Amino acid sequence: MLFKKILVAYDGSNLSKKALARAVELLEGNAEEGRTPHLEVIYILHDPALLLASGYAVDLSVNDYIINEAKKLVPPSIQAEFVVQRGQPAYTILKHAEANGFDLIVMGSRGRGAIREFILGSVSHNVVQHAKIPVLIVK
Repeated sequence: MLFKKILVAYDGSNLSKKALARAVELLEGNAEEGRTPHLEVIYILHDPALLLASGYAVDLSVNDYIINEAKKLVPPSIQAEFVVQRGQPAYTILKHAEANGFDLIVMGSRGRGAIREFILGSVSHNVVQHAKIPVLIVK
């Protein structure tokens, strides 16, 4: 398989679940061929300044729920790490992917916040426009 190290942007939405499932599919072939596939799932806490400006409140207990939900979707044959970072989603995803040498970013075409997406711009669109590595958008 062409991709050995995949970053999945995960927010608990149905499309992010589909994106995680697709990344697992891509990496399972590596496990069968004896290579050690690496998957990292990143959940971004929106910058509090952006949240307060847009009228959203932060519920930090949701983080554990979302990460635990993602862990259940990854089979034991896949080496996976789960990361929570704070910041602007598109920028944080891109920065993390570049700093850690990922081969591919996988994400859903839309996340949880349709209103926030309209105001701030599509995260997936921004990632695709600025990524230096391939991006797989799952619909």
